[in-house]
Amino acid sequence: MKAHISPNNTTDKTIRSIDRKREQERRFMLQKARENADELAAKLVQRLIDKGIVETTSVQNLHDTFEEQLKKLANMDDFDIQLKVAPVRTLVPDPNIISLYLTQFVIEDLINHSAIQDIYGEDLEIYLTIDSIFKIIRPQ
Repeated sequence: MKAHISPNNTTDKTIRSIDRKREQERRFMLQKARENADELAAKLVQRLIDKGIVETTSVQNLHDTFEEQLKKLANMDDFDIQLKVAPVRTLVPDPNIISLYLTQFVIEDLINHSAIQDIYGEDLEIYLTIDSIFKIIRPQ
């Protein structure tokens, strides 16, 4: 008896395999972000200031805010993360979920932070600046 291989079954297996790989990558990056939150927050704040994206009255306060976000991200429900990144999801092909999340955080929440004087730049420019820090923790 010859086994019948359905094209749909093969497609389903491939999709599940890709989804598993993405989920493993996501968990890995969120863990690395939490483990290195202090260092990553320091680099991110400096990069955002150097690129002229944020003006702040307190670098330390801004650092603490990003460090808190990075630690919180690892424990967030996937639904909450997806909800947050929905407005910027299509910004780039194959986006880094942490960079997307922090981009939306800067655009939507950070603007109201007491230590922020102003935020400049288009969404894509903000994403690329943030991703220049977080692409190092993304598995190749």
